[in-house]
Amino acid sequence: AEGPRTAMAMAWRAAPRAAARLRLLGRRGIASCIDPSTGLTEDQKEFQKVALDFAAKEMAPYMAEWDEKEIFPVETMRKAAQLGFGGIYVKPDVGGSGLSRLDTSIIFEALSTGCTSTTAYMSIHNMCVWMIDTFGSEEQRRRFCPSLCSMEKFASYCLTEPGSGSDAASLLTSARRKGDTYVLNGSKAFISGGGDTDVYVVMCRTGGPGPKGISCLVLEKGMPGLSFGKKEKKVGWNSQPTRAVIFEDCVVPVGNRLGAEGQGFSIAMQGLNGGRINIASCSLGAAHASVLLAQEHLTVRKQFGEPLANNQFLQFGLAEMATRLVAARLMVRNAARALQDGREDAAVLCSMAKLFATDECFGICNQALQMHGGYGYLKDYAVQQFVRDIRVHQILEGTNEVMRMIVARNLLQS
Repeated sequence: AEGPRTAMAMAWRAAPRAAARLRLLGRRGIASCIDPSTGLTEDQKEFQKVALDFAAKEMAPYMAEWDEKEIFPVETMRKAAQLGFGGIYVKPDVGGSGLSRLDTSIIFEALSTGCTSTTAYMSIHNMCVWMIDTFGSEEQRRRFCPSLCSMEKFASYCLTEPGSGSDAASLLTSARRKGDTYVLNGSKAFISGGGDTDVYVVMCRTGGPGPKGISCLVLEKGMPGLSFGKKEKKVGWNSQPTRAVIFEDCVVPVGNRLGAEGQGFSIAMQGLNGGRINIASCSLGAAHASVLLAQEHLTVRKQFGEPLANNQFLQFGLAEMATRLVAARLMVRNAARALQDGREDAAVLCSMAKLFATDECFGICNQALQMHGGYGYLKDYAVQQFVRDIRVHQILEGTNEVMRMIVARNLLQS
């Protein structure tokens, strides 16, 4: 017999049942061994609580609808920005929260328990604003950052091209200098927010081949020659649109260049160091939520006359999931501290954390789905959405194969 659906799964299903999901997400001390607040300062616990509450009340009840209808939840993200989540590690003088990379990781992990796809876009947006704040002139910072930090406007990061994914240094989008402007031609692929966002941080070639010929321009929606491809149909990440961004004799003022000519590749890579921590943190949130879902399901679901929780094989599986979650969290937070402190090994630690956390957390979510049996494959149950949304984290912000290359190169050059 098919048996009744669990109260937990039904609670996670729709807005009228959101209170039950809020209770689940709010049980941070549900098991001290996986408590994400362990080791945090009182301030960090407060940031985390605000983010968890927002995730449970403003994101979780709508996660399935945003996925099914492919809704980009602009107003919800603007509410998050009112809490300071639009420019978390951006300086306060232009509207940012001025928090550390560790604080940022804690916040993205918490938000991701409510909707991983939406939080992942917010992490990309935050990376773009940080790049403008860090490498832009005072005029650029004050022109772009306040409206981005408030999420009145949204940003997209444009590095990947149809012919240059992992080999980003070979990008072909060209920017030819013409007086006080650049004339931009080429295209970018797989751009999160593309077509729906307002500001595009674009890596383009202003010089010769290789990384030293790349510069960074900030484009604004509506510029002549800027257009977008069709909205892509994706396995997950459906609450954020993905399109190609196309440049056809697009005229961009020289005043929109971040940093000097030839500095773009360095800007892109420094942005990605933080981006890797951010996306790993989103993976942690999805995995944490999935462990709680699995725990609840094993407790409620009965087979052969007793709860699944009494099955030792499943007990061991749950224990392994919890252990991998905590190990991944510790690695991500260690890398976040290294990046904040400007340590020499920060870039490789970010790569290690992104590799380990996204691989392990996908495995955790997938195992949680398996523990749900056939129910886990139904869209009524949130666990399948966490699996679909988290899968791409092993590909973007540098594939995990590239992360292995970075770590190996560091070891062999030491």
